[in-house]
Amino acid sequence: MDSMHTPLPEGLDIPQRKVDVLLQHYGLSHTHPVNEVIHFVAIPAIMLSLNGLLFALHPALALVLIAGSLVYYARLSWPFTLCMLLLSSLMLALVDAMSVAGILVPASVGIFVVAWIFQFIGHHLEGKKPSFFEDLQYLLVGPLFVLSKAFERLGVRW
Repeated sequence: MDSMHTPLPEGLDIPQRKVDVLLQHYGLSHTHPVNEVIHFVAIPAIMLSLNGLLFALHPALALVLIAGSLVYYARLSWPFTLCMLLLSSLMLALVDAMSVAGILVPASVGIFVVAWIFQFIGHHLEGKKPSFFEDLQYLLVGPLFVLSKAFERLGVRW
């Protein structure tokens, strides 16, 4: 029997893609239902506010953040990358509208602070520290975690 048809020993998992490993690890500290709901609201809010703050400094800074994150996402999953491109475009339109209305900085600061407070409340309920405390790349994985849950509900494979 050649090695291509040899069954894997019991308990041995098939190697996963990096995106699956990252999401699985991230999910370990996001199992409490209230913490999950908080993250589904707070992560997009933090993304919006961070883009807003960078846009207020100079619009190119927000574009650099988005471009850098899209490069990271492209290395993990094209469906996630395309979705993040769409969501980032919508966020930039909202940021621009807030800028025109003259509320960009105060709104972004307020959203940023409140969203992070709720994130830490969620982790207190969870009883686990945020994943990015051990690896900063989890700051970029958080949005994918939210998307992965939406994709699962829609039956979309990433």
